Amino acid sequence: MMDGHGSVEDIKRALHNQINASIRGMGIRYPDIFSSVFINQEDSMESFHHLVELAQSTPHKLYLLIDEYDNFANEVMVADHSNYETLVMGEGFLKTVFKNIKGLSAGMGIDRVFIAGVSPIVMSDVSSGYNVASNITLMPKFADLCGLHETEVIDVLKQIAQKCQLSEEQQAEALAMMRRFYNGYRFDDNEDKIYNPTLALYFLRYLQEYCKYPKQMLDSNLAMDSNRIGYVASLPHGYEIIARILDPDNPPKIDWPSDKFGVKDMLFGAKDQPFMASLLFYLGVLTFGERDFMGRLTLQIPNLVIRRLYLERLQEMLLPKYEDRESIRHIAEHFYHSGDIEPLCDFVETRFFQVFDNRDYRWANELVIKTAFLTILFNDIFYVMDSEQELNKGYADLSLIVRPDIPKLSHS
Repeated sequence: MMDGHGSVEDIKRALHNQINASIRGMGIRYPDIFSSVFINQEDSMESFHHLVELAQSTPHKLYLLIDEYDNFANEVMVADHSNYETLVMGEGFLKTVFKNIKGLSAGMGIDRVFIAGVSPIVMSDVSSGYNVASNITLMPKFADLCGLHETEVIDVLKQIAQKCQLSEEQQAEALAMMRRFYNGYRFDDNEDKIYNPTLALYFLRYLQEYCKYPKQMLDSNLAMDSNRIGYVASLPHGYEIIARILDPDNPPKIDWPSDKFGVKDMLFGAKDQPFMASLLFYLGVLTFGERDFMGRLTLQIPNLVIRRLYLERLQEMLLPKYEDRESIRHIAEHFYHSGDIEPLCDFVETRFFQVFDNRDYRWANELVIKTAFLTILFNDIFYVMDSEQELNKGYADLSLIVRPDIPKLSHS
């Protein structure tokens, strides 16, 4: 991992150092082949060419794996887009790197290249330097490559149940918790939903170790997702797309995820709803829903953990002041303890609605009221909070269901 901050020269130097470090590591891991590799501290591409030449002198094939290829470049783009343009446009150094990879993979020593990232932004900008890649992101046969099927989760839960002496009812309860918080991802509109593996394994490890659920349902490794939502929310009309995403009756709809995310598109292009919704899909905080009667694909929040990230970001946007945050905390705690909703309603009416400017009143419907209460009350340490929960013969606009591992709370 490299730092994307500083001047263009600082970033180029960091990239040279990162590439050289990887090449040096090959010499350590495979001394019989690469111990004599030449490291040019000033030009990592020369080091790279020498590594490939050494590999060609053996019967072995060389595979190049690049993970999170756009991580540092995305940091640069957010911090200083002029630096980003210098790196990826024209004869920018990052583009030069991909040109070298392209040249060396055309029968010149690199047999296969596999590149993984979190969005197509950088690849759009370096495409002329590396226009031989096949994008497999949305190929149906890879739709479940990085997720866990529920049958796999159940198999692990059964093993943990033996260690922790959990009954079948407790196993079913744990699965229901995981399904609400971690399931819901679809990357092909004909596939079943899959679980986020980072989140599912976080829960399962904790359950295996302590035979109880973790208090925090969100693994801190996904905190970056909140920043991604924040970036989209900061774009023109970003608030509107966030509000639309939180509306289960009117989710964003697209023909198919866009793949045009070059720097010019990001910084200067028209950022309409399909553009922003597609970006959030690639960033992992929206997923495929159903198709409507026109064949358009709906994008939706996959589960409660990701919904929490949206609500937290919305709260930061609408109520950024310390005093408001403290008021929210005290009002919510009072409600959790007593079930008294009056102070909560007063705050929503006198403070929450004040933050809407005139243009936002067109969103002043049932969704706004729901969102206000969700934003203030969402707390997955104590409750499973949901909307349109089926109850008897009807549906609850909002429901706070006490977590099964928190038996002391009585209000729901």
